[in-house]
Amino acid sequence: MTTNTDRQTLPRFNFETTPRIRFSRLVSVELQKAVDTRAGKWLVAAILALTAGIMVLYYAIGEDTDKTFVNFIGFAAGPQSFLLPVLGVLLMTSEWSQRTALVTFALAPSRTQVIGAKVVAAIILGIVAFAGAVIVATVATLAAGRQDGFADVTAPTLLLFLAVQLLGVLQGVAYGLILLNTPAAIVALFVLPTASTILFTGVRSLSDIAPWVDLQTAQSPLVNGDFDITGTQLAQIGVTALIWIVLPFLAGWLRVMRAEIK
Repeated sequence: MTTNTDRQTLPRFNFETTPRIRFSRLVSVELQKAVDTRAGKWLVAAILALTAGIMVLYYAIGEDTDKTFVNFIGFAAGPQSFLLPVLGVLLMTSEWSQRTALVTFALAPSRTQVIGAKVVAAIILGIVAFAGAVIVATVATLAAGRQDGFADVTAPTLLLFLAVQLLGVLQGVAYGLILLNTPAAIVALFVLPTASTILFTGVRSLSDIAPWVDLQTAQSPLVNGDFDITGTQLAQIGVTALIWIVLPFLAGWLRVMRAEIK
């Protein structure tokens, strides 16, 4: 039988002096986890390879007058806007698909910090993909030998191209956060926006409001490489981003904050 004296002699652990995990450390862990799995490695490799490959293809078949930096970078928007959202999904669903949620939230109890680290990691990966596209587009433009190949390059052009990539990866983050299941989030990511586009562009009575409620319609000028957009088009991108990215993200954040971690 254990007496009170025996209990008093048991070692006691004081966790008050244990340092908290830094947010930067959480971000670095999430970046590492993004390429630790086979799916993550192949996806990152596919994004880089397709970005370079699509520009090489455009260089080979495009007209000499069209081989400008803006056209090259616009041509790269297609594959990146298609694959980067999947990377966002994998970042957000990794804890549940790999059954590491209990370990993660035991070591880092602040769920908001963990979610924030995943978001920052997704943004960093989107910026890396953007930087890779800029480098390849620069090399392709120089190889084309056009004297005016960089004439149309402006800071707004680069920022708008970056915005397309970040909106895509954040949409994947939002879908992954609200569904917490990789296959379901990926299916929803491709099916729901496509169905929305078909509905709002196919039904004549709804086509007028399509740029305000359908994300793909609002982003179509940027995805097609037309970076000379108006203030109204920017407002349409903002409203559709609120509907398709911000609101699902907030709903997913509330779900994770209330979920029982098993």
